[in-house]
Amino acid sequence: MIKTVYTNKSSVSILDLGGTVEYWKILGDDYLEKFNVKITIINLPTAKVLQDTAFIKHKDGDATNQIWNFYTQSDFDLIHSNSVIEHVGDWGAMKKFASNVTTFKGGYFIQTPNFWFPIEPHCMTLFFHWLPKPIKLAFVRKMKLGHWPKASNISEAVDIVDSARLLNKSQFAFLFSDAEIISEKLFFLTKSFVAIKRV
Repeated sequence: MIKTVYTNKSSVSILDLGGTVEYWKILGDDYLEKFNVKITIINLPTAKVLQDTAFIKHKDGDATNQIWNFYTQSDFDLIHSNSVIEHVGDWGAMKKFASNVTTFKGGYFIQTPNFWFPIEPHCMTLFFHWLPKPIKLAFVRKMKLGHWPKASNISEAVDIVDSARLLNKSQFAFLFSDAEIISEKLFFLTKSFVAIKRV
């Protein structure tokens, strides 16, 4: 998608919803320079992000708000988001996030983990996300799990457990109904989904 835009415009502007500089090291500065890529990352003010680079700048914002009231669509060629929508809140918040993406006139690439993959990717625990909530809260109060710290009280445990709400394919496809939905596999299991609207 980057190469397609570059072929047409000799530059590429990407809006990344909830990303990090660390993530874009996948491509590397040489690649970003070669295709004249500029990336704007929107994150909540409380997010821990790295400093701006020659190719990436950060802006405070909430991707569940009407971002096109603050940004001009013509400023961007592509929207990108990797493993973010499952963190924005409940189904209503997810629909607001998706609306910001699907009303964009350019292309987009949105990725999220699959609810039916047996390992919960945030706490790195087998079957955790399929357990009843009281059991999940008990686990989080007793120990550190993957990327999640041990909760110091029940309120913190609820916040941790509610911080990730995984989607299944039908939910994800509903949110991004104008996109192609691609299943990413690990061996024979679908670990995540990507919604792609090509330019």
